[in-house]
Amino acid sequence: MDIIVEMLEDLHPEVDFEQCSSLIDDKILDSFDIVSLVTDLSEEFDITISVEELTPENFNSAKSIYEMVQRLID
Repeated sequence: MDIIVEMLEDLHPEVDFEQCSSLIDDKILDSFDIVSLVTDLSEEFDITISVEELTPENFNSAKSIYEMVQRLID
């Protein structure tokens, strides 16, 4: 989880990613951020994030991103 929060903080250091649960809904993360994040997550965790996984539910919070990564690792 710490690695994911660090990745998010690199994109937007002004956001409290531990508390925020509306990253997509509040337009904190844009499409460029998602592309960067998917690339970083894929490299860091050696996973493939398919197009089907690119949903607001999977990227609305650090926790939801973490849960997606855990699901893809298993």
